[in-house]
This record gives sequence, structure tokens and C-alpha cells, in this order.
Amino acid sequence: MSFASIRIVTDDLDGLVAFYERVTGQRAERPAPVFAQFTGPGATLAIAGTATVAMLGGALTPATNRSVFIEFAVADVDVAFAGLRLGPEDVVLEPTTMPWGNRSALVRDPDGNVVNLFSRPVSDQAR
Repeated sequence: MSFASIRIVTDDLDGLVAFYERVTGQRAERPAPVFAQFTGPGATLAIAGTATVAMLGGALTPATNRSVFIEFAVADVDVAFAGLRLGPEDVVLEPTTMPWGNRSALVRDPDGNVVNLFSRPVSDQAR
């Protein structure tokens, strides 16, 4: 088995796509009007409109996640964080060095999902 992707279901596809284009610095692949994805060297982040899961009878509800982080390793947390130009209501944690050494900034995407921009300590990046 191989990990394929994380998918966010949303009522605001274009808003989420624009946010993650800023986060990743890349344009989303849009194979259909109700679906977008960002494919990187470790995983795929898929974003889908609610029409793509209508057959699941309400099993997924947009903008209700309170238990999962979406994480992106970045070269410089402070630069990535500043580049997002977020309002204070979208910031969970400003750039901070965590007790285990990672530098992290936690923000909310337009649906309220928590996004962790992080970098590992310099000594760990060589591994």
C-alpha cells in the first residue's frame, strides 16, 4: 500500500485553491471544475467541491475539521508566514521555535483547517 493523498472537501473550492497556491507557491492542477490538486514530492493535497461526495450522504461536512493539521515543510518559516499576509483571526501560532527544535507557524485556511508551516533544525535538515 502507498499513501496517495489528503482530500479537503469544501463549499469554497476557489478560495481554498487560491490559499494553497499561496502556501505552496505552485498552481493547482484542475482536471475538473469541482476538483483541484497539488502534487509534491511527499504527498498530494486534493481539494474537492461537495458535489464530488454527494453520494456519501453527508458523511463529510466542509469546514468542520478540529483534529488534523495539514503540514508543509518550508525552508524559512518566517518568510513563508509573512508571504501569506493573513489577518490576526487566521493565525493560530505566529512563528515559534518548538521545544523539539522545529520552527513552526500555524494558520487557518479559508475553511478553518489548521495548516502548519514548519522547518526542522539545521542539524536535522542534513539527514
